[in-house]
Amino acid sequence: MTEPSRDLLETFENPNPDRDYVIETICPEFTSVCPKTGQPDYGTLTIAYIPDEVCFELKSLKMYLQEYRNHGAFYESVTNKILDDLVAVTQPRSMEIRAEFTPRGGIRTNVIVSYPDENWDE
Repeated sequence: MTEPSRDLLETFENPNPDRDYVIETICPEFTSVCPKTGQPDYGTLTIAYIPDEVCFELKSLKMYLQEYRNHGAFYESVTNKILDDLVAVTQPRSMEIRAEFTPRGGIRTNVIVSYPDENWDE
């Protein structure tokens, strides 16, 4: 399986770079593959960010996320990679991704990652 590529992500100029405002994008049909079982994992991604100079373009985000349908990775890895790729492309003032995966075996998992990570000291 190939690694989803951040090269698919496109940006456009922030129309209001002098103002802090939050853009929230909800992706309710996210799919990836469990590397242990090969079964599909389904979830909802909520991406909230304060843009700096650029914003990500939604169609390119859709195409990027669709690459995960054939990619085997654990929830934690997928969520962190998506954050890393979006931060690399947009260089936002801040960003948080909340990945809420559907229950499997009666257990539900949510993974929340943020940039900059204010919960950790470097």
